[in-house]
Amino acid sequence: MPSSTWRGKVGVVKPTYESGSLVEFIRLLPDGVGVIPVYLGLKEHNERAYQEALPTYDLRVAELAKIGVDLIHPEGAPPFLIRGYKAEQEIVSNWERQYTVPIVTSAMTQIEAFRAMGMKKFVGITYHQNQKINDMFTAYFVEAGFNVVAIEGMPVDRSQAESLSSEETYAHIKKIFSKHSAADGIYLQGSGTWRPTDVVLLEEDLNIPVIHPVAARVWYVQKRLRIRQPLKGVGRLLEQMP
Repeated sequence: MPSSTWRGKVGVVKPTYESGSLVEFIRLLPDGVGVIPVYLGLKEHNERAYQEALPTYDLRVAELAKIGVDLIHPEGAPPFLIRGYKAEQEIVSNWERQYTVPIVTSAMTQIEAFRAMGMKKFVGITYHQNQKINDMFTAYFVEAGFNVVAIEGMPVDRSQAESLSSEETYAHIKKIFSKHSAADGIYLQGSGTWRPTDVVLLEEDLNIPVIHPVAARVWYVQKRLRIRQPLKGVGRLLEQMP
């Protein structure tokens, strides 16, 4: 019987037990790419929880390396964003030296997607109401070489953001962008908060790229595994496959 992972196998560290983004990730990947998920078990979304998450990431990365995969992807951008760009690079480099497996974080896939889509000056939108955390995210991307016009939280609680309709999400994002229209792209932070299909109408109406975390993940995995299978209906990044 032929292998169902004949194109490659990706190990992902899911920060929470929320399954929606994992389902979308697997759905959007090309046939022949296997996914092995392990879980961090993050229960709170604040600076302290993010700082304390690293030892558990260490354990989960080691677990995936022992299982044997072609790429390890620790998901959950905030625990790395708050540490800063250079610190994240050091963490990942140490893991790769130790386990001899390619490793990429969510933030790293997003940076690569920004560059591929020509984004240099963007607006970021998160589910965090704590502006201190959003400012830490801004500092990360500035350190990585981007002009961040603003990173703002949605004006709703995180639990409410996950249940918003596509129309409500569109209205919230467009309202935030309208304050910073000089940007050449929009970054949506939080895999479980936004639907990948929500970006399509925004890109059409605003005529700029909108980077969704799951789309960036799928695009980067294809790039790393040397696959190129464009996909329509989930935004420019996966349709153009730059």
